[in-house]
Amino acid sequence: MPSGVCGANEADYHVRRAVPGRDFAVHRTGDFRNAREGDRCPRCGQGELRLGRGIEVGHVFKLGTKYSEALGAAYLDAEGRERPLLMGCYGIGVSRLLAAIVEQRHDDKGIVWPAAIAPYRAHIVPVSARDETQKRVAEALYEELARLGIEALLDDRDERAGVKFNDADLIGIPYRIVVGKQAGEGLVEYTVRADGEKRLLTVQDVIARIREAAAAT
Repeated sequence: MPSGVCGANEADYHVRRAVPGRDFAVHRTGDFRNAREGDRCPRCGQGELRLGRGIEVGHVFKLGTKYSEALGAAYLDAEGRERPLLMGCYGIGVSRLLAAIVEQRHDDKGIVWPAAIAPYRAHIVPVSARDETQKRVAEALYEELARLGIEALLDDRDERAGVKFNDADLIGIPYRIVVGKQAGEGLVEYTVRADGEKRLLTVQDVIARIREAAAAT
């Protein structure tokens, strides 16, 4: 480094064209570069560095004594002298965590929420909001799940079935219950969002399956 910019030992000031050895003493030197795939441990020479993508969902900051000095937060050391606390802060970003989960759990149709953190456990979709039988069965399902403490989303919009199904896949609630033409026979379509397999089950069987899954997570 023939010349550089360095601090001037005064707030908000820097020295330009500073020459090492002339303008400041050089105590240590070294060669530095960015790490690369395949680099070995600089201490033992073993192993190889592998590079991969990560997701930042939390933070760790060393705050030092900045806030403890301002707040008068201190402790007594081994000699009985008062010293300011060394502080740190640690946290998980909830919004970052949700984004990370969606990045890992999705397909070409939308989100695939893990049951443990999904906003709702079940998504009830009557094919026709104007069909009284479908409406009655869907509302009864919703009320029974609520009674069991299981949160469900009831899509009672007056929309085409395809719109509702696409929205259900996009939102990604773990279990979808489609109330269609066979509702009068006590049969509904049950789909697990993660695998997409459709099963024609009785209302009682669907409730039992969702209840069992809820107890396991």
